[in-house]
Amino acid sequence: MDSLIAASARALAAGDALGALKRVALRDDPPALALRGIAMAQLGEHSRARELLKRAARGFGAHEELARARCVVAEAEVALAMRDLGGSPRSLASAAATLEARADNANALQARLIVARRLLLLGRLDEAAAALARVDTRGLPPSLTAVAELTAAELALRSLQIGPAQAALARAHEAAERARVPALRAEVKEARAEFERPAARRRSACGEQALRLDEVAGLLASETLVIDACRRGLGAGDAWRPLARRPVLFTLARALAEAWPGDVDRETLIAAAFHTRRPDETHRARLRVEIGRLRALVKGLASIEATARGFVIRPQEGHSVAVLEPPIDGDRASLVALLSDGAPWSTSALALALGASQRTVQRALGELEAEGRVRSFGQSRARRWLSPPLAGFTTILLLPAALPIE
Repeated sequence: MDSLIAASARALAAGDALGALKRVALRDDPPALALRGIAMAQLGEHSRARELLKRAARGFGAHEELARARCVVAEAEVALAMRDLGGSPRSLASAAATLEARADNANALQARLIVARRLLLLGRLDEAAAALARVDTRGLPPSLTAVAELTAAELALRSLQIGPAQAALARAHEAAERARVPALRAEVKEARAEFERPAARRRSACGEQALRLDEVAGLLASETLVIDACRRGLGAGDAWRPLARRPVLFTLARALAEAWPGDVDRETLIAAAFHTRRPDETHRARLRVEIGRLRALVKGLASIEATARGFVIRPQEGHSVAVLEPPIDGDRASLVALLSDGAPWSTSALALALGASQRTVQRALGELEAEGRVRSFGQSRARRWLSPPLAGFTTILLLPAALPIE
């Protein structure tokens, strides 16, 4: 191992990509190519980084299996930063096994972290949690510890487990400070700031109130009957009834909740649910059918009673009713709110939930993606949409422990 390679690796570990490039920019041997690829990734040139890392992996001989495995891990993290999630995870799993067999524990654990983060970005939260549970952060470099804790915070936040999410972010902050990597510090800071921003609005008979994430979690955990316009469902305490794919029932539940403790006349309900201003007997008959379906759905949480002019919702045991709405109005805000559950959505499912055409939804998603508010993976009919992660997971600490490469 020569001195330029060692100095370049130390610069990368400290987050100084330009300093690393200055030392190996004109070299084409495999170790230098790997370091150049990592430096280019840290500077945001991901396509060039992947090309350099592939060349480095091909350049290592058959007896240099460990170095090739490290290049595979580095390329996998670049793909993650590019949000290229379509590749097979088998090569990464094989590289992780090689690194573990050669006692390169830090890079092996980094490979495991990449697997967990990839599953998280795909919206496969249960699998991501299982993968993260296999990562032991004890003895990890501070930079890797910070990424592990950021991933744990993201998982907790997706389930609205605010306490565990904040605790994980506090640990990530402590690790980032010890790592002294500016980009990592900025990423943790931005993730922590998310908790102070308005996450939703509560609408009730008392008026409208902006809520932070912890306040949203508190409301959803209470016995208040919440009609959730963010996730399109209703619930109280631990009970939850999804309505994202039953837009008529959700519209009726929301109209009744907004009028609570009063009732809503039949004409207003028909206009809201069926989009007509001239109801006839067929609409009234259909309203009775849909109210019956909603009554069966909310059984155990509330009752829906007929009144002289319409219907009224009455929560169990005298609890209150609230409507939870996105922090801003409009269809775009509703899209962002729907996607915030962390699960992947198809365009057709989003259109059904919003009661809009697929073309309208596609146009809105394109605008939101350009603004960085949503993200997608897959192509054509297999394309799925999700909200952006809590942290950017930028490529700022590729192979921090084991480079330079022998």
